[in-house]
Amino acid sequence: MKFLKIILFPFSIAYGAILSLRNKLYDWGVFSSTEFEIPIISVGNLSVGGTGKTPHIEYLIRLLSPEFDLATLSRGYGRKTKGFVLSDMQSTTADIGDEPLQFKNKYNAIHVAVDAKRVNGITKIIELFPSVQSILLDDAFQHRAVKPGLSIVLTDFSNLYLNDHVVPTGTLREFRSGIKRADIIIVTKCPKILVPIERKRLMKEMNPLPHQTIYFSFIKYSEFLLLNSEKKNPVSKSYYSEHNYSILLLTGIANTQPLEQYLRTKVKTVIPVKFPDHHQFTKSDLGLVQKTFHSIPTENKIILTTEKDAMRLKLPEFSAILDTLPIFYMPIEIDFYEHEKEQFNEQILHYVRANQKHSSVYSK
Repeated sequence: MKFLKIILFPFSIAYGAILSLRNKLYDWGVFSSTEFEIPIISVGNLSVGGTGKTPHIEYLIRLLSPEFDLATLSRGYGRKTKGFVLSDMQSTTADIGDEPLQFKNKYNAIHVAVDAKRVNGITKIIELFPSVQSILLDDAFQHRAVKPGLSIVLTDFSNLYLNDHVVPTGTLREFRSGIKRADIIIVTKCPKILVPIERKRLMKEMNPLPHQTIYFSFIKYSEFLLLNSEKKNPVSKSYYSEHNYSILLLTGIANTQPLEQYLRTKVKTVIPVKFPDHHQFTKSDLGLVQKTFHSIPTENKIILTTEKDAMRLKLPEFSAILDTLPIFYMPIEIDFYEHEKEQFNEQILHYVRANQKHSSVYSK
């Protein structure tokens, strides 16, 4: 593996240099960035995924939606549609992708749209909903055609951008220096208890610029919910721990390590069945899952998947297989440590409150 990284390193440098030039052209004004007068918050990362964007956007939705008319705009990765699509309660992953569908299903009061061209997407949202007061951009840190008012970048505690390299050697989408564009840096998936000395060490290593604020977040795991039950009755995780259950963990996400580590502290056995991030499941895939599940040598067993994967499993063509299996999903949330949660909330709320203007647009 180390030898392969050495071979690929020149390609990483070349790719990073191209992206760096592109960024400079935006910085110099050769390429224009569109800035909107309503508050636009971008949530993204330097890496190719797995930092926890979805639960962080959901945190912002819960924070902002009680006070503001809110919208989210995503690319809609994995959808079969093109251009701008506004979600409704009949939308599927084929229409808008898994993450936007999750937003719409959980927070129906907000506007959820997808468009690979974010400038067009934001403009359409403002035209359709003149009362909209803020828009959350999902995974748009490298989308320089839009200049957000507030840019949040996430980095995984177990794989900080400081220790990573540009693809294909590593997982970064651009050189580490790109972090300078961020207003807020969140170290995600931290231990439930983060000792002050470790926090201080990380702060020193990241060495934020004067305009940047660093926060640390951790994952909160919820109760298991039945996938094939409209009632979605919660099932206590401790029940499976007490009864020594085995879990077949079905995933199509970028990074399963934190989830696997958590489950292994709660249940007897975890058998991972992994697919690529945003994988569109097929009947053949589920046939493999079914076969693997039945081969587990115990009666005390269930299938567990993530909430994002559940969006891609809730399709009519899969019901005949899934209705025969004890399959659950586990929602997650993120939270901040007590001493900085209030600071983060206030920074976000202050930005949105202070930038309430008429919906208009100009290029810079």
